[in-house]
Amino acid sequence: MRHEELKAKALSRENVKAEYDALKPEFTLLHEMLLARQKVGLSQAEVAERMGTKSPAVTRLESSLSNGRHSPSIATLKKYAEAVNCHLEIKLVHN
Repeated sequence: MRHEELKAKALSRENVKAEYDALKPEFTLLHEMLLARQKVGLSQAEVAERMGTKSPAVTRLESSLSNGRHSPSIATLKKYAEAVNCHLEIKLVHN
């Protein structure tokens, strides 16, 4: 079974779809972070150096958004954004 087929099958279950949708903000942020790092052509080690930390910390930061085990602080996200020549914007959007 291909990934797309497996995903479609899983998302056809209401409880799985609800959990998947609940993680959308984290996955969207992770996608944006990875694109920003790729755009400036930096490795995790180079981002870490710019942030004043070690490479495993950036690995944990990026993976934390995909596994939902930890929510990074706004200060950490701001440092990451600055390291990849971006700025952080946070906003509330009415449903």
